[in-house]
Amino acid sequence: MRILVVHAHPVASSFNASLFRMTVERLSKAGHQVDAIDLYRDGFNPVMSEDERLNYHDLETNRKPVEAYVDRLLDAEALVLVYPVWNYGFPAILKGWFDRVFLPGVSFGLVDGKVRPTLHNIGKILVITSYGGSRFRSWLMGDPPRKIANRMLRATVRPGAPVTYLAHYEMNLSTDQTRQSFMSRVERALDRI
Repeated sequence: MRILVVHAHPVASSFNASLFRMTVERLSKAGHQVDAIDLYRDGFNPVMSEDERLNYHDLETNRKPVEAYVDRLLDAEALVLVYPVWNYGFPAILKGWFDRVFLPGVSFGLVDGKVRPTLHNIGKILVITSYGGSRFRSWLMGDPPRKIANRMLRATVRPGAPVTYLAHYEMNLSTDQTRQSFMSRVERALDRI
């Protein structure tokens, strides 16, 4: 299977970065074709320019500034996201990747004024993330990243595609044991892709 793995954390020695490396290695060893994007190492610019916004609905030109990323997304059969939750949301670089890459004509089309999902090449989504706070506190805040994965991303890809959301909560209080336990959960999920 062709799997696009997108990572968004600036610190190479972080737990999140180790999850990314482990994900890429495990999927590769299982025989998958892994395309790994480390947004920080790539120097991805998350800021949509004025020109990009003005041409947002122009399918002839809207993808040109991010064409390489669009091509990689459209080539994938599964999408794996590895990132931390910061301030109950995505890191800005990942949010910018969605804003600039999930374009009209890429992740959706407008048909008679209605949005129609078009990323039907993606048949599976796996989210691997970590939160500084507790699951309860995230729930009180509405847990936007979980909702985006389970609603927006699910609605954008192939109908019926499974979405798996794995989160390590309370990273601020984590231990070697809690981190290892979470990595084992991630390994099991990767083995099921």
